[in-house]
Amino acid sequence: MGMMQEFREFAIKGNMMDLAVGVIIGAAFQKIIDSIVNDLIMPIIAALFGGKLDFQNMYQPLGEIPAGVANNYAALKAAGVPLLAYGNFLTILINFLLLAWVVFMLVKAMNRLRKQNVAAAATPVEAEEISLLKEIRDNLRQPR
Repeated sequence: MGMMQEFREFAIKGNMMDLAVGVIIGAAFQKIIDSIVNDLIMPIIAALFGGKLDFQNMYQPLGEIPAGVANNYAALKAAGVPLLAYGNFLTILINFLLLAWVVFMLVKAMNRLRKQNVAAAATPVEAEEISLLKEIRDNLRQPR
């Protein structure tokens, strides 16, 4: 078997396709989580802290700030000033916690659905023929 044939079999296996679909959906899901954090959660947190709170611009310079460089995260980062960017870390941490919570809720819902399907499948459904045969049997057992 040639290498191209082996690669073709590997690439079209069900597991490989499942993985590819998972990665694509995961990337799209990440955009949803980013939007939840940036567009929904962060404005609420900012309102709770009484104003415009931007975690991305929370940092501590660890070196000299060159003359003429604006004192904001983007300008300092572009100038090569070492920064302790704890605000960026907080944003990523919140993002991770939200993602983990959403995944947990999805898994919980899927497990609930799976249990319902197993319970429904566990209840045997008699075929009409079997119930008719039992009725005939019961009628034959009755004394005349």
